[in-house]
Amino acid sequence: MKPTRLIIVAVGGQGNLLASKVLGEAALMADIPVRMSEIHGMAQRGGVVESAMVFGDARSTIISDGEADVLVGFEPSETLRALNKCNPRTTVITNMAALPPFTVAIGRGTYPDLDHLKRLITEKTGRLIAFDAAELARAAGNIMSVNIVLLGALCQTGILPVSEDMVRRAIETRTKAAFVDTNLKAFDLGYQAAVA
Repeated sequence: MKPTRLIIVAVGGQGNLLASKVLGEAALMADIPVRMSEIHGMAQRGGVVESAMVFGDARSTIISDGEADVLVGFEPSETLRALNKCNPRTTVITNMAALPPFTVAIGRGTYPDLDHLKRLITEKTGRLIAFDAAELARAAGNIMSVNIVLLGALCQTGILPVSEDMVRRAIETRTKAAFVDTNLKAFDLGYQAAVA
């Protein structure tokens, strides 16, 4: 099976690692080879968290610059920061609800203009799906479901070799029972948001 390379970027606390585990579980249930690695950085302090996943036949989880088939960003500036992993065919899915870092809050940094950010991504990649995933997570009943909203959008693209049904089953097995219904609703809202 030809490899499909996915990068997921977020800040600590956004659920990047859970999203990776859900996708990994879905691949395993479907008997699809998957390899994954994570960079936690200063996750507990709102730092960068990056997951690299390769579905299909591959020997390594390393995704070099320009190799990602899809980039999913839980935070807009982190999506921009990971743009070097993309190429002119890459699909980018990003949450547009900003979480400015501490340096911006204290006036020592500038947050990128979101319209400019979208233009840059559009110029350098094949497709951009950008929406306010936080708003949809709230509508599903839990602001912490941004990660699952974005998984729904990712599944809608059909880029990954895992089916929507397998991801739903993985949500049911990998998330706490108290959050399953909310997460499935969040998944559906994200899936609908990505319809072109």
